[in-house]
Amino acid sequence: MIEGLEHQIGEPLGASVLTALKRVPRDAFVDDSPYTNGASEVAGMRVLAPATVVRLIATLDAAEGDEVLVVGAGVGYSVAMLAEIVGAKHVHAIDIDREAVSIARTNLSTAGYDAVLVDRRDGANGLPEYAPYDRILIEAAVVEPPRALREQLTDDGRIVYPRGTTVQTIAAIEPDGHEGSDPADDAPPEFRTVETAGPARLRPMLVDGEQVGIERNRTRREDAERAEQGHFGKHGWEQEWIDWDDRL
Repeated sequence: MIEGLEHQIGEPLGASVLTALKRVPRDAFVDDSPYTNGASEVAGMRVLAPATVVRLIATLDAAEGDEVLVVGAGVGYSVAMLAEIVGAKHVHAIDIDREAVSIARTNLSTAGYDAVLVDRRDGANGLPEYAPYDRILIEAAVVEPPRALREQLTDDGRIVYPRGTTVQTIAAIEPDGHEGSDPADDAPPEFRTVETAGPARLRPMLVDGEQVGIERNRTRREDAERAEQGHFGKHGWEQEWIDWDDRL
């Protein structure tokens, strides 16, 4: 498996990534073969192929003791690998999808990584309570990392994310303190691109209403929610006034 992954990414794996691959049981997170080249599906969620996970983590270049934030917990596989590298207590993972959070927590507990914090949050807002972070990994495609995430990074930290829309490039950026220092660099202001890898194909970062199992069309979603409310749905101010006592 390791030789196959090194062939796919075109370079040898670092010692910390190799150790994490050997120690983290992939079958605790997903039922596919560790040799698979493509992505898998779990509860409607797309699970990254091992080669993509390795590219992201290798580019992140985290070290033992680094405080790490993972945006997009998924099934928890890459989160577990980072826990092996930096220590489980130093890893924080968030996901906007409640089911994903539940699955990640269960998988991580089964695999022995209970100390990892997994919380339901909007990835665009990060997790400010535990900031700053030495490393931030975004497991969703974005043109550039949201401002909140950039502000939660240490001065010598690194953010890794799939840059682009349909087909992305895995990019690592670090603060440089200069506004627009290189017009050719696609990094956000006051950051510079220090490493790229890829290409990659990850789904875009979700916003509320786009989680698995939620109707993305707002009108249809709200109509369905009102239908479920039944008697308690609003029918006009006069009905609210008449029925108010009955509803208490």
